[in-house]
Amino acid sequence: MTYLHNEPAAFLEELIEGLIAAYPDRLTAVPGGVARASAVPAGQVAVVIGGGSGHYPAFAGLVGPGLAHGAAMGNVFASPSAGAVYSVAKAVEAGGGILLSYGNYAGDVLNFDQAQERLRAEGIDCRTVAVADDITSAPPDERSRRRGVAGDLCVFKAAAHAAELGKPLDEVYAVAKRAAERTCSMGVAFGGATLPGASEPLFSVPKGRMAIGMGLHGEPGLREADLGTAEEVAKLLVEGLLADLPEGLAGPAGQRVAVITNGLGDCKYEELFILHRSIDRLLKAAGLTIVQPDVGEIATSFDMAGCSLTLLWLDDELEAAWTAPADAPGYRKGSPGAAAPAPTGSPQAAGQTGGRPLGPGPRTAAQTGPGPRQAAPASPDSRAAAQVVARAIGAAADRIDAIVGELGALDAVAGDGDHGIGMQRGATAARRAAAASAAGGAGAGTTLADAADAWADRAGGTSGAIWGIILRTMGGALGDQDAPTAQSVARAVKAAGDAVTAFGKARVGDKTLVDALAPFAEALERQAAGGDLAAAWAAAAPRARLAAESTRDLAAKIGRARPHAEKSLGTPDPGAISLAAIVEAVGGVLAK
Repeated sequence: MTYLHNEPAAFLEELIEGLIAAYPDRLTAVPGGVARASAVPAGQVAVVIGGGSGHYPAFAGLVGPGLAHGAAMGNVFASPSAGAVYSVAKAVEAGGGILLSYGNYAGDVLNFDQAQERLRAEGIDCRTVAVADDITSAPPDERSRRRGVAGDLCVFKAAAHAAELGKPLDEVYAVAKRAAERTCSMGVAFGGATLPGASEPLFSVPKGRMAIGMGLHGEPGLREADLGTAEEVAKLLVEGLLADLPEGLAGPAGQRVAVITNGLGDCKYEELFILHRSIDRLLKAAGLTIVQPDVGEIATSFDMAGCSLTLLWLDDELEAAWTAPADAPGYRKGSPGAAAPAPTGSPQAAGQTGGRPLGPGPRTAAQTGPGPRQAAPASPDSRAAAQVVARAIGAAADRIDAIVGELGALDAVAGDGDHGIGMQRGATAARRAAAASAAGGAGAGTTLADAADAWADRAGGTSGAIWGIILRTMGGALGDQDAPTAQSVARAVKAAGDAVTAFGKARVGDKTLVDALAPFAEALERQAAGGDLAAAWAAAAPRARLAAESTRDLAAKIGRARPHAEKSLGTPDPGAISLAAIVEAVGGVLAK
């Protein structure tokens, strides 16, 4: 379990403060995460990594010479928001473009892709490489759907080495992509992780058994087996990886590989060395040459008891990158030499980006996200509607508060159990933002957009990205001039559903929020013909609840629950359930 924390909701902010206090000469706080304290040379590609907290030294501990220039940080097991990724990228961008890299999880994909779009819209060249190295999470013909584990380090190091050689973004992207394609991992767990403030782990493993193919966010294993000796565990991992070679490799004999024997949080280094002893022997017996192996904690899962093995199949360029020096708080190799400090007046040295303060201290949603927008001129009708919007979002937050435990329990069946707390963080932040916007005279569209930014930034993860899209799209559709009508609100909900589908790629039947949102939008559009918004919403809301409950009969086809599709049968999707609950809460406000 987790022993040292204060208020669980402040865990991320406090760990950033402590991290900066521990490494003031190496790291500086920037909105959304951390960056190197040293200057990024003009024209150099900036490598920005990131993910949820709870994985140290990934991701913030891998920022430094020879590794990343900055890391966006989310809450424990929750991806950073798009605003956080954007802010970190802006803080380190030096004219050479941005390479974004992260583990291949649904929330990370959504948020990093949104940040990439925003950077490109500003004329900043940006590419993205998602690390998908966990061979147990999808078969070889679906490599792009695999999760990221400790293989992140291989990709980050390859990208950073190319960037520091002064290569252009196209070449940095190419070498990072090749490293991702040639990296594979497999892990086992002996016990689950426990989130800060929780009394029970996300999953448990019977005594004398081990879970094979666990996820880095506390997801349970895909199957169980008897816990054997270190030799037997090593044999399981090595044989699994050697049977899943990257495309283009005829066989293992004669190949050179980088090896990471990784502890997931609760396995001691002495145990890992015993495991690595067997791994070393087995790999050499297969005809492999091991190049500078790493043994220790590279990518953890908070306090999970377990370990993983990663192989990077080297070529000349990847070997040069793997053996190159690196000096980050959580990972050191060789001696990269002294880096120049950030020049006086730069965003990093001055502790500010875009006029927002950096450095230790609690960060608000405005500090980590894009910042509060100026209220657009709004008509009296739209300002009146903004008051209703604020009350509706407040009611949604109250409803999520009431069912946060239920949502977490649903998510823990086949996911990582954090949907409830993520929705609570997002809805609470959206409540504050909407209330402030409406009180400041904003119209309905701006109030929804401000709530969207706050929700997405504070929640992070998949739910944060999706609810940011929903509220932002509705705000754009309603605007700040016209009084919302039943028909215009129905069109806005339909547009939000289309936007979620377009961005997240989920379809009806995939067991996601879309399974409730799409039928609700269709029902609302039909009912809106009557002209009364409250009546239309009340008539359509039961459709959202029925559709959400019906997801219990579906197997997950997308997101973190997908590898545990069979386990998800019989349990409704937490995202669909939370959407139905919010629809019902909003209906209560409209009826008054």
